[in-house]
Amino acid sequence: MNLREEIIDLVKRLVSQSEDKYFYREPLVRFSSADDPLFKNIKINVGPEHLYPQDILPEAKTVISFFIPFSEEVVNSNLKEDTVSKEWAESYVKTNALINHISNKIIEFLEQKEIKAATIKATHNYDEKTLKSAWSHRSAAYVAGLGTFGINRMLITKLGCAGRFGTVIMSQEISPDKRAEEKYCLYHKNGSCLKCVKACPVNALSVDDFDRFKCHQRLLDNSKQFTDIGLCDVCGKCVVSCPLAIIDQ
Repeated sequence: MNLREEIIDLVKRLVSQSEDKYFYREPLVRFSSADDPLFKNIKINVGPEHLYPQDILPEAKTVISFFIPFSEEVVNSNLKEDTVSKEWAESYVKTNALINHISNKIIEFLEQKEIKAATIKATHNYDEKTLKSAWSHRSAAYVAGLGTFGINRMLITKLGCAGRFGTVIMSQEISPDKRAEEKYCLYHKNGSCLKCVKACPVNALSVDDFDRFKCHQRLLDNSKQFTDIGLCDVCGKCVVSCPLAIIDQ
């Protein structure tokens, strides 16, 4: 196997070997150039606090993005209840830990080949005042061709939008994947759906805007329900209500 194939195989193997593998479907892995001009656009759109790949790893050549999609059982559990389901909360906490584990294992693997690498933790890397992240895993995944954005501000991949993203940056160059062109979001495609907007319990979401402060307060309120499983500041109603939360392949 070449390096690209080895990295993809490693991510898939680590997900399949996870003790919580019943939470997941098979992951997706894509690659982008650390010099892609879209990273400049992200910084412009998000703000000056957003990092370039080279800010994280000065020798950056390639950005590895991976998506761990949730199982149908996890998604359905959060559809059945008005408040967040325990399964959804658990999947959030455990998947963040799994993403960090996978990222560190990729770094170890690359270091054995004398390739420098670095990562950004799965979540809670945002400014507490602006609620804007120093690194957007979803935006990096878009650059790598993993999917396109929906009205719910989630990245919709060929397996859907219910899941979590991770990023590793490395000094070895790998040819970038082609950017996704298909607009999966039904509203962006033909204006036929706004289920995610209607599902938001605090009206934080609209076609033209997203109130991150309303959303964040809802997440903090939800986190008080399951204090025994770690910090689970989650909701996910705009995700699970989407007809493309899960796309079967």
